[in-house]
Amino acid sequence: MRQRSPAVLQLRLWLLVVSASPAALAVRAADLSKEPFTLRISCGSFDDVCTAPTNTLWYRDFGYSGGRFANATRPSFIIPPLKTLRYFPLSDGPENCYIINNVPNGHYQVRLFFALLDNPNLDSEPIFDVSVEGTLFSSLLLGWSSDDEKTFAEALVFVQDSSLSICFHSTGHGDPSILSIEVLQIDDNAYNFGLPWGKGTVLRTAKRLTCGSGKPAFDEDLNGISWGGDRFWLGLHTLSSSSDDQSISTENVIAETLLAPNFYPQSIYQSAIVGTDRQPSLSFEMDVTPNKNYSVWLHFAEIDNGVTAEEQRVFDVLINGDTAFKDVDIVRMTGERFTALVLNKTVAVSGTTLKIILQPVKGTRAFINALEVFEIIPAEKKTLPQEVSALRTLKGSLGLPLRFGWNGDPCVPQQHPWSGVDCQFDNTKGNWIIDGLGLDNQGLKGVIPSDISKLQHLQTINLSGNSIKGNIPISVGTISALQILDLSYNELNGSIPESLGELTSLQILNLNGNHLSGRVPASLGGRPLHRARFNFTDNAGLCGIPGLRECGPHLSVAAKIGMAFGVLLAILFLVVFAACWWKRRQNILRAQKLAAAREAPYAKSRTQFTRDMQMAKHQRAHESARSSNNESSPHLLS
Repeated sequence: MRQRSPAVLQLRLWLLVVSASPAALAVRAADLSKEPFTLRISCGSFDDVCTAPTNTLWYRDFGYSGGRFANATRPSFIIPPLKTLRYFPLSDGPENCYIINNVPNGHYQVRLFFALLDNPNLDSEPIFDVSVEGTLFSSLLLGWSSDDEKTFAEALVFVQDSSLSICFHSTGHGDPSILSIEVLQIDDNAYNFGLPWGKGTVLRTAKRLTCGSGKPAFDEDLNGISWGGDRFWLGLHTLSSSSDDQSISTENVIAETLLAPNFYPQSIYQSAIVGTDRQPSLSFEMDVTPNKNYSVWLHFAEIDNGVTAEEQRVFDVLINGDTAFKDVDIVRMTGERFTALVLNKTVAVSGTTLKIILQPVKGTRAFINALEVFEIIPAEKKTLPQEVSALRTLKGSLGLPLRFGWNGDPCVPQQHPWSGVDCQFDNTKGNWIIDGLGLDNQGLKGVIPSDISKLQHLQTINLSGNSIKGNIPISVGTISALQILDLSYNELNGSIPESLGELTSLQILNLNGNHLSGRVPASLGGRPLHRARFNFTDNAGLCGIPGLRECGPHLSVAAKIGMAFGVLLAILFLVVFAACWWKRRQNILRAQKLAAAREAPYAKSRTQFTRDMQMAKHQRAHESARSSNNESSPHLLS
């Protein structure tokens, strides 16, 4: 085996430095002893499905999202042979999402395949945007169904909170439809292009080509391993339709393949495109989004039997006219033939075209095995979780119509914020916050939840012109930044919370046109003198300020509770008194009955007889006593 040149050692050292950069240190290498997390969903399917030729398992579509199920029409041969899809009518809202929970934190390849509804009465080619974790990464444009590469979208993204959101944003042209979703874990350091790579970036796959074979294939077809994902490689015989490039191939084993972190399969290096004597350079051109950064990955392995030593093939790589790599000598840089070499370059593109030219410098013609191009997208910062939760509570409590959607993140992607929600980025927190609600005249019929106070950054609330019932939550008075509160023309009842008087920033308060009652808090009654505008009219029960009826003595909440307690005690006393009176009345009635019974004839005779007996007995006793006295006294006469 030939010894590697100093240039190769220098390249290896550079790779070591890159892998030790702060961005790389923030992630970990794949644990090859275990299988990566893999989830494939057959959208719209009620059952698990296995597809040929690799018997790939697709799980049924259950519990991830809303929308409707339908049969699918596959517009491209590269699309998985699945028969159903899920679509989202605009009547269900402009944003609809798949929320996939229990996803281990890590780095993932997320791929979506699109299809058409098998229904001639519906729009045959919808146009919509796609986001992952709040970051917009794909837009389906007119004609996508007739271009194989545009029938799917792929992104490399980090999952950081064990949950993955994939959202579809309607642009008003047809109903978004999705055939399948793949979530495939890859090495945490995969496609590390250096700073600013990391958890703050999303890579969108813009192009992935295997040169010379002419056959499209997935990594699984090319004997790749799971930790590399399941990349789709579009096969080409020529890089340009106007050139006469040649294709070559080999069956020799290619060294330095299936290595971390990208785990490229050997097969992509076993074919190549080579320039000709008439046109020794190679040129590739593709359309891109202007003013974006792109990460370009070029793959080489010297498989040409005509090149056996260094300096027999040396070429420069130019990207949009600038030299990206100079004097590329594959044999010198790898140390031997049939050994993989990967070069990566990040470029800023201001126009709409990315052009790569491989231009020979010495020796024979230019040469390439494969290439990949990724758009580098800064990952969107999300909205504060507690504010997202509060909005979802508000959605349910107010009975928000389906047409609002309110799925995913309210503020991102920035191109598709929630309707009726105003967002602002908080540089201190590093998150988006909600600073305004505008849901006036929307036919809302629920109640205002107390959780609205969790939207602590609100400056305006406009819920006017609806049919909202119930009380004004006391907690509204804790939204210290609130400047405008418009709840006019609803069906609110109860009193105005004293806590509203604590809103020192409040400038506009419209509570007119409700069923509110009681005294307007004194802290609010004097506020219009300080250039604030308050409106309490058309509330028959309100009183206490100019323009409203006069109130009686104002009672505090404690006084009202005391009065209620006193009334309760009085009622209890009356109940006890009534019970005692009734008892006494019963006793009197019983006594009267006994007296009446004594006046009966039998009772009279019995009473007279008893009295006679007692008198006779008393008389006999008296006579006996007199007789005793006579016998015991001295006789005066003998």
